[in-house]
Amino acid sequence: MASGEVKEDKYRTHMYGEAEKNTKWVYGVPPNYDVVNKLFEEGRTKIWPTGSLEEKVQNLVKTWEMEMFHKKSTEDYKTVDPNKYTVSINGRKALSLKQVAMLGGGYNSLLQTSLPDSLRCYNPAEETADSSHRAFTTTFPRGFAVEILHVYSGPPVIVYKFRHWAYMEGPFKGHAPTGEMVQFIGMSIFELDEQEKIVKVQFFYDRGELLGGLLKGSSSSDSGISEDGASTCPLMKKTG
Repeated sequence: MASGEVKEDKYRTHMYGEAEKNTKWVYGVPPNYDVVNKLFEEGRTKIWPTGSLEEKVQNLVKTWEMEMFHKKSTEDYKTVDPNKYTVSINGRKALSLKQVAMLGGGYNSLLQTSLPDSLRCYNPAEETADSSHRAFTTTFPRGFAVEILHVYSGPPVIVYKFRHWAYMEGPFKGHAPTGEMVQFIGMSIFELDEQEKIVKVQFFYDRGELLGGLLKGSSSSDSGISEDGASTCPLMKKTG
């Protein structure tokens, strides 16, 4: 959800102010995180002291995520060095920002899989940046909150454990909303350079922990889970 109202965000920097006056936003204006911030505050399991390493890492992760999803040009990124930055998921080949964009960015790059097409309940190869964003914002109208559970080491190599959660209050790929909380827990490594810019990101998590929770609702397809009217996911048909 976007808003033209200029203000500060509690947990994210590099959204407003003089340094962002020429920033190109995907939806024309900076995003408004009021709704997901409320979800975060109501559902978090940790409240980190102001100024603590954990709070700083949590805010960095939230700001990084905001830039990845909402800033149109890599030239406007403040948390990463766009020329050096790479990201990898579960030990897969590291991707540059250009390669991430070619995959459709956002959820597509974060839900890469080696499963055969016929077993993909969510197939990033068939999704665009817009369709991917639309799918998850429809499913999670209150947003997709993230919190830091533990920080194992500080910069320049930040190792942390995180929790991502939301409520399935909208349909997903032909599955009716359940209203239930969907969550997954993972680990990540952020490597920073001398200018405290992120140059390397590694994520480790089970994407099935997220997607499985989205397949519990009744399906509009008798043959499985519809991806685009043709694809199905037979292994997950009975999930939940």
